[in-house]
Amino acid sequence: MKLYISSDMEGVAGVSSWDQVDARTPHPEYATYRRYYTQEVAAAIDGARAAGATDVLVNDAHGPMRNLLFDDLPGDVRVLFGNRKPFSMVQDAHGYDGAFFVGYHGAIGDRDAVLCHTYTPSVIYDLHVNGIRCSEATINAALLGHAGIPLLYVTGDRTTVEGVQRQMPWVHGTIVKESIGVFSANSISPRAAQAAIRAGAAEAIARARDARPFTFEAPIEMQITLAKVEQADYVALIPGFERIGSRAVRFVDNDLPTVFRAFVATFRLGALA
Repeated sequence: MKLYISSDMEGVAGVSSWDQVDARTPHPEYATYRRYYTQEVAAAIDGARAAGATDVLVNDAHGPMRNLLFDDLPGDVRVLFGNRKPFSMVQDAHGYDGAFFVGYHGAIGDRDAVLCHTYTPSVIYDLHVNGIRCSEATINAALLGHAGIPLLYVTGDRTTVEGVQRQMPWVHGTIVKESIGVFSANSISPRAAQAAIRAGAAEAIARARDARPFTFEAPIEMQITLAKVEQADYVALIPGFERIGSRAVRFVDNDLPTVFRAFVATFRLGALA
């Protein structure tokens, strides 16, 4: 089995502050939690391989997307680094048999979800596709599904894992912490989290036959509420977008990759407003 892993950092055990995950203006804690992040990804790889996974590609999908400590991962694993990827958190996701989301977090506005946001919180206030409220996991899983790749496994806090499982009941999950609002959590230890993720990954591979790709039916309608009016002013200039409110825009297409690229353009351009 060829496995694709999209990894994020806010859902790692113990994380409860932006300081712990901010690579751009590193706080002393960042180095510690960067290591925990790498260890959770390594645990997922170990568990998957123990159950039969072979080729593994990891997409470092957090922040500037160059956080993983390469030397602490298996020597034959490939990693996507860098944050100007056209498909962002799910770049180069084609030709794989299944996918894991490690260290994921809740959608912006979720209750009891540490550091919840949807891609760029200073830009994206809410996201719906075909009427379904989307977290990062939702829209990312849909792009994987378009390529025929089922999401098999997710790790993070309870809100995140159970939210994914409500939308995709076949996904196996490991809960590493119970979020208390946005900035605190009751977490298991990093060592316990890594053991649980290793076991959970193996179980997810064993259950892979029961999984299916998550998809949106065409026509695909994306509605985005921006954080600021001036961001909607900018985004409405992009061909294909329709302004439907003071901070809301709409984009419709039959092709999900086109819709996803429009979403990426939204948070990139909106950040300049």
